[in-house]
Amino acid sequence: MGIRRGFVTQIGMEYEDAFARADAFGLDFVELMMDGRHVRNRLDTEAVRESAVENGIDLAVHLPFALDIASPFEHVREGALRELLAAIETAVDCGAEKGVVHASTSAWSPAWEHDELREHLLDSVRELESFASEHGFEVCVENIPGEFFPTERFPRLFDATGASMTLDTGHARMNGMDSTDMADFLDSHRDRVTHLHLNDTRRASDEHLPFGAGTLDFETILDPLRDDWTGTLSIEAFTLDWGYIETSVERLDTLL
Repeated sequence: MGIRRGFVTQIGMEYEDAFARADAFGLDFVELMMDGRHVRNRLDTEAVRESAVENGIDLAVHLPFALDIASPFEHVREGALRELLAAIETAVDCGAEKGVVHASTSAWSPAWEHDELREHLLDSVRELESFASEHGFEVCVENIPGEFFPTERFPRLFDATGASMTLDTGHARMNGMDSTDMADFLDSHRDRVTHLHLNDTRRASDEHLPFGAGTLDFETILDPLRDDWTGTLSIEAFTLDWGYIETSVERLDTLL
């Protein structure tokens, strides 16, 4: 199947419009943000599936934000897991093939050791991945900026779970990786990194600029994926202007 291209929806985008635009831009999929207006209990799964089919696109999802699956508090952690499992069921009913989940925690850092919290995260990821596999769905854990679980620690997740990874390029830069570092990471772990958030930025900040508007060297970053890599690339730009998305697609296609 090779490389497939899409974009992440943003707050204020309706999924019907996003699917139609993706079709018009010649994209392969849309990554639907399952939060806010598109949270699981507000989605008509049959309507979402039919709209995707009508527009000839595949579907991925970004699972809900700020659900603390690494919390040191048992009831918080279990509640977050229940919500994510329910969201995966909804995503599958919509026809989605994969979903992004954050590797993060809101635990009060002065009181808790990162190693203990990471074990909670890995336990939760194992449960999510097992449930997802039973439903023909792929969980892709995203690197989040900060000291808790930065990109360079993901080999620990690869060893401890069967989950895939979403590499967010802007987040990796915030953790001190340059374009060559990201390319080296992808070259070493291309079998486990199956999804990328193409988050462009001018500096070590979470800017989410249109693709090509920042200073990341995407030709270098994507070079290890040019031969025989099967995965998905999501343009993640914080904009509601479809012109910026279309230009981003054109620039990505030129680079590919």
